[in-house]
Amino acid sequence: MPLSQEEACERVDTFSRELRSHGFRLTHQRLEVVREVASTDSHPDVDCVFRGVRHRVPTVSLDTVYRTLGTLADLGLVHRVSGPTAAARYDANTTRHHHFICTRCGLIGDIQSNELEGLRLPASATELGDVESVEVRFTGVCRTCAELDRT
Repeated sequence: MPLSQEEACERVDTFSRELRSHGFRLTHQRLEVVREVASTDSHPDVDCVFRGVRHRVPTVSLDTVYRTLGTLADLGLVHRVSGPTAAARYDANTTRHHHFICTRCGLIGDIQSNELEGLRLPASATELGDVESVEVRFTGVCRTCAELDRT
C-alpha cells in the first residue's frame, strides 16, 4: 500500500519534533534527509536517500546523510533493516510489522499479520534473557524476480 501524503507529513513533523527535543538543530540538509526517508515505505539505503536529497540540495554530503540516518535510528524514529546485501536499509514505519526480503533483487516489503503477533516464544529464547521484541523475516524470491526467471 503506498504511503499517503498525510502520513508522510506526520512522520516529518514527528521526526523534526523529536530531533529538536533531543537537542539537534534542524538544518535544511537534515530536514531534507528526514523528508526523504519519511516519505517512503521502500526501505531505502543511504545511497538512495543521498541521491534523492541531492536532487533538491546539491551541496548535501554523504556524511550528513549517514549521520542523520544514524541519529534517527538511535532515537528509534527509523529502524535499520538488514537485507541480503551489506548495505543497511532504513524503515520509517515503526509500527509493529515483519519483512519479506527478496534474495535476488533485495526488495524489502512490509508484512502485517495478526497470526504472527500471536506466536508463543520458545523457551530457548526466554532462557537467554528478556525478549523485548520479535521480528519475523521471510526470505525468498519476489514475484518480479520469479517472473523474470520464467521468461
